[in-house]
Amino acid sequence: MQLFISDKKGVPIQEGMIGLFFEDINYAADGGLYAEMIENRSFEFLDCYGTVGDYYTKLDSGYGWSATKEHGEGRMEYVMGSPVDRANPHYLRFTADYAGQGFANKAYDGVRLEKGKAYRASFYARCVSFQGDLEVSVVKDRKTYAKAEVSCIHVPEHTWQKWNRYEAVLTAEEDVRGAQFVISLTEPGVVEFDFISLMPQDAVAGIFRKDLFELLKGLRPGFLRFPGGCIIEGNTLENRYRWKESVGRPEGRRNNFNRWAVHETKPENGFHTCYSHYNQSLGLGYYEYFLLCELIGAKPLPVLNVGLACQYQSYELVEMDDPAFQEFIQDALDLVEFANGGTDTKWGALRAQMGHPEPFGMTMMGIGNEQWQTDKVDFFARYEAFEKAIHEKYPDMKLIGSAGPDITSERYDAAWKFYYEKAPKKENFVYAVDEHYYVKPEWLYEHADFYDEYPRDVKVFSGEYAAHPVSGMNRPDANTLGGALAEAAFLTGLERNADVVVLASYAPLFARVGYAQWSPDMIWFDDCRAYGTPSYYVQKLYAENMGTVTLSMDGQEKKLREEEIYANVSLDEKAGEIIIKAVNRNAEPKEITLGMAEAYVPAGSMKLMTLSGKEEDYNCITDPEKVTVHAEEAAYTGKLSLPAHGFVVARIPVKG
Repeated sequence: MQLFISDKKGVPIQEGMIGLFFEDINYAADGGLYAEMIENRSFEFLDCYGTVGDYYTKLDSGYGWSATKEHGEGRMEYVMGSPVDRANPHYLRFTADYAGQGFANKAYDGVRLEKGKAYRASFYARCVSFQGDLEVSVVKDRKTYAKAEVSCIHVPEHTWQKWNRYEAVLTAEEDVRGAQFVISLTEPGVVEFDFISLMPQDAVAGIFRKDLFELLKGLRPGFLRFPGGCIIEGNTLENRYRWKESVGRPEGRRNNFNRWAVHETKPENGFHTCYSHYNQSLGLGYYEYFLLCELIGAKPLPVLNVGLACQYQSYELVEMDDPAFQEFIQDALDLVEFANGGTDTKWGALRAQMGHPEPFGMTMMGIGNEQWQTDKVDFFARYEAFEKAIHEKYPDMKLIGSAGPDITSERYDAAWKFYYEKAPKKENFVYAVDEHYYVKPEWLYEHADFYDEYPRDVKVFSGEYAAHPVSGMNRPDANTLGGALAEAAFLTGLERNADVVVLASYAPLFARVGYAQWSPDMIWFDDCRAYGTPSYYVQKLYAENMGTVTLSMDGQEKKLREEEIYANVSLDEKAGEIIIKAVNRNAEPKEITLGMAEAYVPAGSMKLMTLSGKEEDYNCITDPEKVTVHAEEAAYTGKLSLPAHGFVVARIPVKG
């Protein structure tokens, strides 16, 4: 097999084309990237039930909490009356009859501490009838692994007892997993508690779990789409993600149940699953998402609700002629002000108050998530209403449209017909149209040429894609090397068509082991470890090796595909390197003979990055690097070896 590297330039590749899509699914936020270790910290958790068109919740303030028993059980009551913040009105009223009584939090799979590391505990307390102090500790099987004493603020009897915020640093004396976080009273009495937190001191910016943050940063993403996904829409409009409730002081962010808490509810399980307590504290809110983008070097791409609950999960909507519809449009306008406005504006001032007086520099927004037009849902008119309002005030804002939930149906065809008709009539009508495909690996191989014949006048955002060798809940084995190779093969077509595909992101991003409603996923983790899947490494190799312009293949890619080799060539004009990406789907190694245009002269060793193994191989918590990238340098010989079931990226320095 031969591959001739042409000096004929193809199309420019947008810098930052490969990015990330974050959705709070699989406990990706609370219990994941958000480093908070306490579950149900403000006693507002909801237990979720229901199915399409009929969802409901029950307040379960005590979820995750229990009284300790070493000194007899104290009394735990979940009350209202004088909360720390009205947005979260419930709090714990604890009565200790004896010194040493207290209460504990289960913290997902239990608290994990690492010897020698520090953890910051904080909480609000009000000494209703109590003259003692508090002890904060981490305990397992009656053994204490970290503790701190907290001196309480007391006021004279018959005086208003205010809420006071307390902090303590816990240093782990030994490693432990599966422990409980405990607060106990040194004397009998009544104390009220709210907003209890335990955060590792090494959390990035005091917010993000360090190992997960580093995996994200290691991808060098060009953008981050957030916060979803279906949670933007909600199962009901009451349940939708309201960005304004996710900013300001964390204590004032209203707890919400997560749309994925009712995934796969059915009559057989009483419309109630093991994830029924999946909630959103919103400690990871829009400010934190913008900050995350800044810290990992990604452009922010928030997505907004257009007055529709999830079309898969609900029939609910706000009619466009209802005055309430204007709230959704105003939310979009106010979000631009929050991200980019000066400190003399209402929302820009709030951003500054939160610690970021400089604008975040948002340039893109998604209008709706996975929406489509039906007899009852007028999505196209909604898009036009948002587009008009946003561009009247912010004419340069790039808007992302939706092609619906798939790329094979009439709704997909209708969406493209709409954009193709409207876009030529109005400048900047739509920047790119969001396409989603979760498919078998075979489909990705068969459609490596998917965008070859697309019209070039409206761009594409490949916003959610993944190969699904298998699917289901809690399936780390779904992230096989075979699936990742199919994604790499498909991405050769996206890169070759970079004049129409301007953004691309795999989905979903995160999954906590034992808490995953959806598989496969890019990064898996538990309470103490995290790892990238083969799909992670494919994304990383692409993000780091896109080049600045494609080089014409002149149809060679079609001949290579006949041999089950999927390849593309680009040029990094800044580095002076030719970049070859090639996937070998065969069960035996292959070799490609390279020819090179006279304009290019090899100028040193080439860098090779290889991902290979058995198609069924996958990484897991106990074997996190079974499939990983092997990097080496080799002399340029005019040949490129491709291992069986392998993906190779070669960077060849050239003069010319």
